[in-house]
Amino acid sequence: MLLKKQTVWLLTMLSLVVVLSVYYVTSPAPKTSDLAAVQQGKKGDEKASADQKGVDVVTEQAGDEVFETLRLEEQDMRSELRQQLTEMVASPDLSAEEKSKAYEQMQQLTELETKEKVLESVIQSMGYKDALVRADGEKVLITVKANEKSAKAANQIIQKVGDELGDMEKIAVEFQPE
Repeated sequence: MLLKKQTVWLLTMLSLVVVLSVYYVTSPAPKTSDLAAVQQGKKGDEKASADQKGVDVVTEQAGDEVFETLRLEEQDMRSELRQQLTEMVASPDLSAEEKSKAYEQMQQLTELETKEKVLESVIQSMGYKDALVRADGEKVLITVKANEKSAKAANQIIQKVGDELGDMEKIAVEFQPE
């Protein structure tokens, strides 16, 4: 009886390996992004114009790789922060108050990430190909893929962001060509 159980277990594991192998072989290849790519440009390519209330509209050129790189960097930084906060919450050495503060920071981080994703969706629904929203404390940097670079479009984006995030000191909008 024991031999049959071992045989069934072995056949189950082998079939699982075969199924997973077929899945990975037939699945489409993920988008590759060259993280080590160097962006070349002239210093004269950047243009900045100031808008009211400390809001900046910045224009510079970049490709899809830059969006991917920025997203990955932000995700890595937040993952490290979340890991540190999780360790603080799980630590037996910290007081209940310190654990509570760490847990609140984790919740704020999650809320911020959710708001950023919502804002990216809202900006994309305004007709832009892609958008990247990075909020950090009092400042928000929005990078939008668009062929046209206008202060009017930047103001519309800033108003949407202001409605969602509340009063932020600095909101900057970058336009990058598609």
